[in-house]
Amino acid sequence: MRNRNLLNLKIKSFFGLIAFLFFFIYSPAQSLDVAYVPTPDFVVEEILDMAGVGPGDYVIDLGCGDGRIVIAAAKRGAFAHGVDLDPQRIKEARENAEKEGVTDKVVFVEENIYDTDFSKANVITMYLFPTINIKLRPSLLEKLEPGSRLVSHDFSMDDWKADKHVRVNDHSVFFWVIPANVEGTWSWESGGERFEMRARQKFQDIYLTVLSDDSSLKVENNFLSGERISFTATDSSTQKKFIYSGQVKGEKIEGIIQIHAGENKTVENWKAVLE
Repeated sequence: MRNRNLLNLKIKSFFGLIAFLFFFIYSPAQSLDVAYVPTPDFVVEEILDMAGVGPGDYVIDLGCGDGRIVIAAAKRGAFAHGVDLDPQRIKEARENAEKEGVTDKVVFVEENIYDTDFSKANVITMYLFPTINIKLRPSLLEKLEPGSRLVSHDFSMDDWKADKHVRVNDHSVFFWVIPANVEGTWSWESGGERFEMRARQKFQDIYLTVLSDDSSLKVENNFLSGERISFTATDSSTQKKFIYSGQVKGEKIEGIIQIHAGENKTVENWKAVLE
């Protein structure tokens, strides 16, 4: 009898532990990914300065806390909304927006940042753990339009190096421009010649091979920022130099070519298509 009671006690204790762990893991309080740490006001201003936030921008702050970044963006003329999973933070943010007189420009949404549709924003701000940054990174690169700006307080994006990184007292601010996707083989014609460009890409870093009628040109000065792409290509046999500058528009690149052939210098339109 004593053994049976002991067994029953152990069974109850086991299921009690399971119930506690279930509550601990799945209760709303524990589903918050990031503990709330407010961004100092001087860092808020640096974030918005770095992103060049102003009229015409739409800012989404992922993990908005008390709404200070969203409110500061609205004061600069932008429209913005903040996302946070904590209902208390959302309540504070709405109250703060009311106090600052910007309720006509902002919205605060209680939702999981992984469920947020940020595809229509052109500025994203975030103060999240590095693991969350990395988890969000594929969606940010896929869904944001090329040229959109991304700013992270204190934490980077691992091997996606920032376009700009500054220290503000004891804080770091990281800035990226979402790059267009140029991976693949592109072709165009110029001066009766057919050109082919084979592009490999790692974030904003591009590695180009350019061929002219099967002759390989020397490629230098590769640059990609948002939709803007530029590079130079030189025919080593003739020293003819091509300077390309254009805008990536999906499966097309449209821009301009400078052609330097000795003293003869001309300009042509550049239209490349993805094969």
